[in-house]
Amino acid sequence: MRKWYNHVDISRYKMRVGLVCLCFFVMFAIIALRLFLLQVRQKDFFMLLARSQYQTNLSIVPARAEIFDRSGSVALAFNRQVQSAFVLKNQCKDIAKLNDFLRRHYPDVYKKMNEHPQQNFFWIERKLSSERYSWLKGADVCDINFVGEDQRVYAQPSLGQVIGITDVDNVGLTGTELLFSEQLCGSPTLVSIEKDARSGSFYFEQAVQQQGKKGDVLRLSIDSTLQSLAWEQLKQTVEEYEALVGTVLIVNPDNGQVLALANYPSFDPNQKCTDLDLLKNNAVNECYELGSVFKVFTALGALEQGVVDMDEEIDCEGKVSMVNRVRVENWRRFETMTFRDVVRYSSNIGIAKVSMRLGHNLYDHLTMLGFGRKTGIELPGERDGFVNHPSKWSRPSVIVLSFGYEIMATLAQLARAFCTIANGGYDVPLTLLCQSKGNVAHARRLYKEKTIEDVKSILTDIGVRYPVDGFQVMGKTGSARCVKDGKYSPLHHNYTFAGIVEQGAYKRVVITFIKEPKKYVQYASQVTAPLFQRIAHKMALHDLMSLDVTVTNS
Repeated sequence: MRKWYNHVDISRYKMRVGLVCLCFFVMFAIIALRLFLLQVRQKDFFMLLARSQYQTNLSIVPARAEIFDRSGSVALAFNRQVQSAFVLKNQCKDIAKLNDFLRRHYPDVYKKMNEHPQQNFFWIERKLSSERYSWLKGADVCDINFVGEDQRVYAQPSLGQVIGITDVDNVGLTGTELLFSEQLCGSPTLVSIEKDARSGSFYFEQAVQQQGKKGDVLRLSIDSTLQSLAWEQLKQTVEEYEALVGTVLIVNPDNGQVLALANYPSFDPNQKCTDLDLLKNNAVNECYELGSVFKVFTALGALEQGVVDMDEEIDCEGKVSMVNRVRVENWRRFETMTFRDVVRYSSNIGIAKVSMRLGHNLYDHLTMLGFGRKTGIELPGERDGFVNHPSKWSRPSVIVLSFGYEIMATLAQLARAFCTIANGGYDVPLTLLCQSKGNVAHARRLYKEKTIEDVKSILTDIGVRYPVDGFQVMGKTGSARCVKDGKYSPLHHNYTFAGIVEQGAYKRVVITFIKEPKKYVQYASQVTAPLFQRIAHKMALHDLMSLDVTVTNS
């Protein structure tokens, strides 16, 4: 009996051992299968999960590049570090206090946080002034965080419509900031960083995935001192005559570089601009009928075509006359005088008679000078302007074209056309960049030298009324009625003076423009010509000092 029980005990023991072994085998098999699934079948999934915990990618955006004036030493636009406030909702320590603060002072942020419960990051206020930063720091709300950001700073507010502005993320919105935004921004560097998954603050390894590029600085042709001088004189004139708008353009005609482009009213690009009209650059974004200044181009075409001589006598027929059955009126009574004096004294009847000889060729000369198409200057929103095509002409068209009607031009186009006269007849494009697009050595000649000299002689006869010591002055006024309610108004005018200042190799084209002054002005000679003279005096003094221009008394 005893042996039988021993046999039973041994069998049970072996069975238990076998079961235990089987259990361990099954457990090891399950573990092995699980490890196989984790490490082989689901390897990619868990590797991605691990990377998401300890690896992150950062896009490092380079600081926006500076904009300099022509000297390369005066920064017109640059960056400074300022603070911006934000909250991380999921990390808040005192959400009730934060909500109460936001509800009282930043209701829009409070509303946005409630409307997006899954979102963690919220801006409170970007690009804080020192006063706002101090106030927020003193609010004693522990959940408000601060981070440094680059803010664009503009050293010369008078260039607001030229340089333009950026948005809160330093992306260009207007002016050269918009047109050259890609160049100024560069490209971001993409960096992969490994960090401690728990603390999120200990970085172990950094690898550049995509190398970025710093933005390239922009060097404009603007002379910052000359810009300030022109803007101050323009501001004084616009305010004195209570005008709507004023503009000054100063150009080097030999290479087309714009040395000053001032508009008034203007805006401070360092402050938020609420009047969108102030963002427009009046020299390229607006077109005007400019009046008698276009008599210069009629004379240019007529002399080039040989339909008139400088000393040919033309009967200007008093105050009012019919030319080709069109009523034409002089600004004062004129009788018979030479063609030189027709332009010099601005006789509408005399120039109308000459324009009839030119006929359709007048249109060709105006378009050849650049009217009716963009100048290509580096500013956004430049307009083409308009020159009435001969196919749409009525009987008065060729007559009124000769003294500046049925043609809409920008002030930049006017400046370019006068550059052609100033540089000896060559077509040189305007540019705002210090690296010129071209110069007279490589430009196409539009007019014969004799034609240009004759026109300059006429302009000199006018320019002697507005002398600048040591320089030869040439110019022409323009007074044009404005259209109001579909009719030309006898009470609203635009006034222009296009001038050339020259001595030896030194040449400058200066355009002054005043729109609709409320204070009574009868002629451009009373407002834009004196403005030109004051600016020309200051320009000559400045250039004598900075460019070492040698002049002789004349």
